[in-house]
Order: sequence, then structure tokens, then C-alpha cells
Amino acid sequence: MAHPKPPQPARLICGMIASETSLFDEVLTPLRNAFGAVDILSEVYPFDLTHYYAAQMGDPLWRQFVSFDEPVCPDVLADAKCCTNAIEADVAQRHADGPDRPINLDVGLIAPSKLILASMKDFSHRIYLSHGVWAEVTLIYRNQHWQSLDWTFPDYASGRYDAFLTRARDAIASALRNCTP
Repeated sequence: MAHPKPPQPARLICGMIASETSLFDEVLTPLRNAFGAVDILSEVYPFDLTHYYAAQMGDPLWRQFVSFDEPVCPDVLADAKCCTNAIEADVAQRHADGPDRPINLDVGLIAPSKLILASMKDFSHRIYLSHGVWAEVTLIYRNQHWQSLDWTFPDYASGRYDAFLTRARDAIASALRNCTP
């Protein structure tokens, strides 16, 4: 019989999408207040492989990622998603003269073998966590590169974020190697 054991820590990340890149800087302080120091900040990428958010966010859209320094227990993901939703709502209230949704904050976890994203929407491949939050494995890390799955979003499947994701993955893998049992 298997016995329960605690999960390995993971690295919390947040993907940000906005039509105004100045909003990325604006949300860094509340993200740091919620999740701790940012250790990796990605370049700004065009978010142009889908127009899913254009009606509520504008066009063109941009994406940037942040990774947080402190490893976390994976069970924080649902609370982290609720927190990023509250930050989004606060930004929307302060920018009421702009698009309906000025910024989209997609929180997730990176473990050595996978990227897990949180969602407020259920689907066949998602597992319910709590507080109305589901989780999905979006990418797997195998043979030293990221591999997409049937449901992986086109921008993640494109490989354009792989350098950032690998840096965050390598940071948590290194932290796990350096942990004393």
C-alpha cells in the first residue's frame, strides 16, 4: 500500500496579457505583495496566435511572464488564481475608461516535468481544485524540451515561451537538487 507523502515544491509563474504594456509594470507590485520576489521577467511577446481576447481586451495584445523566487507547495494554485483575479478586477476598476478587461493574469506552476495552468473554466482535461478553479497540464518537459498536448494553447505550443519556461524550470529543478532531505 502506498503512503501519502508531501508533493515536491514548484515554481509559481504568471503570464500577463494586455494591450498596454505599461500594465505589466503596474501589476508587478501587487503580484510581488501576493507571491514574493520576482526572479525572472521575460521579454514582451506579441500575443498574435489567437484573437480570443480581442473583443474584451483590444488589439494588438502583448504577453509577458514573471516567475517568483520562492518555491511553493502546489496546493496554493487555486488561491493564487483567486488572488490574480482580484488583481485583475482592481486594475479594471482603476482603468474603467479602457477595455472591459485591461489585463489578463494567468497563474500557473512549473515543476521539473510540467507546466500546470489554472483556469476558472472546466473542460474534459481539467481537474477541479477548489474555489471554482481547475488545473490543467499544459506542457510536459521531456527529453530536454517542452512538448505540447492536444489541448495546449497555440501560443504555448508555438515554442516562443520555451526559453522563459526553461529558465523557470531549471530554477526549481536546481532548488530541489539543493534541498537537504
